[in-house]
Amino acid sequence: MIDAQAFYDTIDGTWPAASKQHIGSWTIRDGQGGGKRASAATGDATGDIEQAEDAMRALAQTPLFMIREGDTALDADLHARGYQIIDPTNGYVTPVETLTDIPIPRVTAFAIWEPLAIMEEIWAEGGIGPARLNIMERTETKTGILARWNEKPAGVGFVAVHEGVAMVHAVEVLEHQRRQGVAQWIMRQAAFWARDNGAHTLAVLTTANNGPANALYQQLGFASAPGYHYRILQTKDDTSP
Repeated sequence: MIDAQAFYDTIDGTWPAASKQHIGSWTIRDGQGGGKRASAATGDATGDIEQAEDAMRALAQTPLFMIREGDTALDADLHARGYQIIDPTNGYVTPVETLTDIPIPRVTAFAIWEPLAIMEEIWAEGGIGPARLNIMERTETKTGILARWNEKPAGVGFVAVHEGVAMVHAVEVLEHQRRQGVAQWIMRQAAFWARDNGAHTLAVLTTANNGPANALYQQLGFASAPGYHYRILQTKDDTSP
């Protein structure tokens, strides 16, 4: 599969911040309202935490750190400063061939870019608004996935490629269309598109407490990849991974 650094680089490459700056040992991300993944600082325990806090506050962002595999010392330092854990997140990876073994049934799932209005509406219903759509626009090799079920729109996803790894983000299934296999077809369509766009691996993220999503990815043959959690001083309304 891929190592931890390549996995984290894929997150950055497929769900990018508006801008990044390197201050000391820190990477400071300007998320412009796009959620934690595009806004969290990363670094290590050798860095000056107050320096990172000041840089994030200068961007009008609440200090927020992503704790990745191996960041044990930083995690302990932030805990001692009163930072709380939020959104433990699991990563998953699989070769694209794992999900291209079954043809997509006719008119079940489509790779579409630019997003259709119905896709934006489904994302909006799941809390994925203009700031996150702007993140999607910033990527290079990308597509949206639209799934249909019972002859009606059912769900959406977004997938982008970074150095041979395609990562799926923003999977949303309409409530009345859930528990019917819609998310499976979104992931399978993502795999076909990824294969056709030069990717060898498909990756996805989900919060640790999202039981149905974790079960789905495991059932589809995904293997565990490096995860992360955040440390934050003040909980925000935004709970996306």
